Amino acid sequence: MKVTPTALPGVVLIEPAVHRDARGLFFEGYNQEKYDKAGVHARFVQDNQSNSVRGTLRGLHMQTRKPQAKLIRVLRGEIFDVAVDVRLGSPTFGKWISATLSADNFLQIFVPVGFAHGFIVTSETAEVEYKCSDFYDPGGELGLRWDDPQLAIPWPTKTPLLSPKDAANPGLKEAMDRLPRYGAA
Repeated sequence: MKVTPTALPGVVLIEPAVHRDARGLFFEGYNQEKYDKAGVHARFVQDNQSNSVRGTLRGLHMQTRKPQAKLIRVLRGEIFDVAVDVRLGSPTFGKWISATLSADNFLQIFVPVGFAHGFIVTSETAEVEYKCSDFYDPGGELGLRWDDPQLAIPWPTKTPLLSPKDAANPGLKEAMDRLPRYGAA
């Protein structure tokens, strides 16, 4: 597999080795030993899967009481995926990266603890699977406003489909008292 660092320390793009022949294809979606050797250190305890229609924006999400690292991949369709550094005091605080993940390109993104994550569906539908390093904690979830001018993320639409909860998310400035500290364990 090929691991490509991004402008955000710890956030990496992963391209698995895809083996194709006349029958179709095969690849390992996850192999803990290989990921550890590549510097992706997380013990995953929960898998989540979503199916969404074009224009659906999920995020920006994170967990505060039980922080989660995530490994995201697309099983069907295509998404514009975003990770945002929200660690107070980090040299890259408020910076974000984006990548197009699809069932055709097999790319995965690893988002470490301390980053908010979100995506928008750019194909007719998309099925997204992501591994989490801790269990979901409803009382510890934090969402950030998708169109926060402080972040200025160039989402591929100005009118996404949002859940009522995501539509009410605060901006980065309003969420400061709930954000993690850079370097905190």
